[in-house]
Amino acid sequence: MKSKTSLSGHDRYADILLDNWFKRSFKEYGDAKRLMLLFLQTLIPERKIASIKYVSEESTNQTPDKKGIRVDVECTDENGNRFLVEVQQAKQSDFYDRAVFDSSFAVQRQLEEGADEYGFAPVYFIGIMRFSMHPDSVEFLYKYSLKEDNSGDVMTDHLHYIFLEVTKCRPDSDAPLIERVGYALNHMAEFTQRPDGFDGELFDLLFNSADLHTFAPEEKIKYHNDMTTERDIRNQIKYAHDEGIAEGKAETAAELKRLGIDPEVIRKATGLTDEQLAKLC
Repeated sequence: MKSKTSLSGHDRYADILLDNWFKRSFKEYGDAKRLMLLFLQTLIPERKIASIKYVSEESTNQTPDKKGIRVDVECTDENGNRFLVEVQQAKQSDFYDRAVFDSSFAVQRQLEEGADEYGFAPVYFIGIMRFSMHPDSVEFLYKYSLKEDNSGDVMTDHLHYIFLEVTKCRPDSDAPLIERVGYALNHMAEFTQRPDGFDGELFDLLFNSADLHTFAPEEKIKYHNDMTTERDIRNQIKYAHDEGIAEGKAETAAELKRLGIDPEVIRKATGLTDEQLAKLC
């Protein structure tokens, strides 16, 4: 694959599917809002989204002692449609159930306390997954909504679930734009230069946001520290897997928890649930 620019050196681009750096690219850095808008327009063209604004990433549960939620990026468009975007690194068997749980908070927040009507704008949960829930299929994009089993009639337009399995995405020039975006997201840290065929404003913004040359010195230090932690986690999980140790992930998560690693990082790296992590020493 020929490059369109002459760049050199390894570690040219950050792995922006890691928590902090996904938020940087899609919420915090420069043209992040424009990048998120273009991403949503490409993923959900039928919504004809013209503008977005960010909303709180954390939601508390109104029931005492029950868990709230935190997603990577949440935003709303000019019509009130809600978009919850979550990146998941390791396979989590109940990820679909978590999507339903998280989306319920976006619904509840729209309903005024004591309201008699249940009108709320459509909610989209978007999962960017570095694993496959459908390993025997070549499909990389799955879209779900509530429909009648036999007729296929839509029950409501207000709940949607979209899952992008980036590990299946191809870079081919004939691949859909969203598939090439998924490939770039998954392989960004491997690029030493921007490949041919990744053209247009969306890719301009995406590659620029991931370019380590744009990182402030303190960001570079934090990024390399995060990468060291991520590699350590992956190496420990691989060792446990290779040795056939069923409890390997739990042991790894427990050790990382003792070291003070952010629970969100541990959860995403190991695939363990919040409840499983809470039970670890």
